[in-house]
Amino acid sequence: MTERPDRRLVIVVRADPVICGHSGEARNLAEAALTRGFDEVRILTWPLERLEATGLPLKPLDGVLPYSPGIVVERPAPVGDYKVPDGRYLAGLTGRLVELFTDGVPTVCLSLYLSPHTVAVADAVRVARDTGLPVEVTTIAEAVGSDVTNVVRACVAEDRFGAAAHVLSSYLAQDHCVAVSAYTRDLIIAEAAAIDARHGTDYARRCRERIGISYPAIDTSAYLDLADAEVEAVLASRGLRRDGYVLFLSRLSRAKGVDDLIAGFAASEGATGLRLVVAGRGPEAEELRAVAAASPAAGRIVFLDDVDDAEKPALMAGCAAYVLPSKPRPEFVETFGIALVEKMLAGGGPVVTTETGGIGEAVGDHALIVPVDDPGAIAAALDRVAAMPAEERARREREARAHALQFDRGAVFDALFARLGPLSAAPAAPAAAPVP
Repeated sequence: MTERPDRRLVIVVRADPVICGHSGEARNLAEAALTRGFDEVRILTWPLERLEATGLPLKPLDGVLPYSPGIVVERPAPVGDYKVPDGRYLAGLTGRLVELFTDGVPTVCLSLYLSPHTVAVADAVRVARDTGLPVEVTTIAEAVGSDVTNVVRACVAEDRFGAAAHVLSSYLAQDHCVAVSAYTRDLIIAEAAAIDARHGTDYARRCRERIGISYPAIDTSAYLDLADAEVEAVLASRGLRRDGYVLFLSRLSRAKGVDDLIAGFAASEGATGLRLVVAGRGPEAEELRAVAAASPAAGRIVFLDDVDDAEKPALMAGCAAYVLPSKPRPEFVETFGIALVEKMLAGGGPVVTTETGGIGEAVGDHALIVPVDDPGAIAAALDRVAAMPAEERARREREARAHALQFDRGAVFDALFARLGPLSAAPAAPAAAPVP
């Protein structure tokens, strides 16, 4: 018989193999929990066939790193048949949460993405308590940004009050509410205020009082002290050489500014001897490949759609520059920039990015900032990188890494769970990420 756990953490998220920084964040919080007194961690996510059907960019399954013993990934099966279209999957997820909340194990449940994950948790807590069975659960909801840009903001624009109220009320019903950046928190409050102004509700005040900040948790150890031989081996397997390429590694969409990067790379005299490596998958991959094929630099642009978790740090460490010229779009705004922090930890050439959304919180003063929608500025930044003295590059690399260390998963976990008090207080740790 399996021994019953004493303390459980449940994380509800779009987990691996989805290409998303918050999938990695969930993994990192799960791993940290095992070192902080939780003897069981369950990640609840969606069946693989459902993830594939959505069109989300997915990693190759054989490239997903395993979780530590003690972490269980559950993909609850749908409930019902074709007469219950999308609700079948939500019913499976919510039902499994009810079972976990009523089995007598003290549980903390963290949801990333308000819709549908926090909505499912709110429903599950209500049902669990309605059963009359003992329920000992503490809930944390983390808003990651697209909750607002893709759901609440659309509701405001289309005057769909009920849907917006559903998301915000479910969020505020949680025991603890956090956002992944100050930008995200301010965005939620602004959209809540727009709803209040139109309908006489009081969401903005409640959001202002309740929402704290918890920056994404990153496994810094995966990016530090990379062996030169390991980096060289990864680069050689891809036909690359250290400092011989400019790197983009993220989701392939126009909101990430890949089209601007291609144009800027082609126009940069300093990048003439370099290749541009565009790594990732996404909804606009084919369109961006066509943009690259029409570029004057087409022969120097390489697309990689099979980069796995183990390769990523080496590719970041070996590049001459890492460029993420993200730009705001109605459907997406970069609310933090996890990949930027990972790059600063790995070392290598400077980061070139825009000051969009929460990116400034991720990079601090440790990136070359270019305007949005400005390929000429990207070209100038790459020229500056090419001419940068070795001493300046080394200094920038050290300072960027020091800044990025504050997002270590142990420190972020401790700061987040300190909110919960004695039930889930972690053992003392030497450092903690700032949580206003």
